[in-house]
Amino acid sequence: MIKKNKKKGILFWITGFSGAGKTSLANAIHKNIIKKFGPTIVVNGDDLRRIFKLKQYDRISRLKYSSMYCQLAKFITNQNINLIFTVVAMIDEPRVWNKKNIPNYVEIYVKANIKNIKKFKKKKIYLKKKQSIVGLQIKPQFPRKPNIIINNNFKNNIKELSKTLIKKIMQL
Repeated sequence: MIKKNKKKGILFWITGFSGAGKTSLANAIHKNIIKKFGPTIVVNGDDLRRIFKLKQYDRISRLKYSSMYCQLAKFITNQNINLIFTVVAMIDEPRVWNKKNIPNYVEIYVKANIKNIKKFKKKKIYLKKKQSIVGLQIKPQFPRKPNIIINNNFKNNIKELSKTLIKKIMQL
């Protein structure tokens, strides 16, 4: 069973490259997570960037933002609300912090090749030259031991991938 601490919510931390399908998967599993584990919200990094006007993309800023995201996730899960959080966060520090500080932490890595993301035009961000993009200008730190890996080669649709993800979550 996932819930080690029944008085805290579960953090489903979904990480991967921009355009890998993180937010689409989160939205697709949302209702299933509510049915199985109770009140659940979905938050993605793009929404937080927009809400808080976080405009920097360099590694140091990304690390700072990730730390803020971790604190927010802990606050929400401490209210016994589950959180499906989607964020690039291809940096080790936030994931290590989450593992140490959030009792019901589930790390999900959506593995996708940047060449496929570009090929299938999943994100226009990879066409821009000015930003610090994880996987291009910023070297990613891939999750070392995620609880779940979802391989997205863009041959399966989100519905199929979400079924696989839910099945893996239920096996934890």
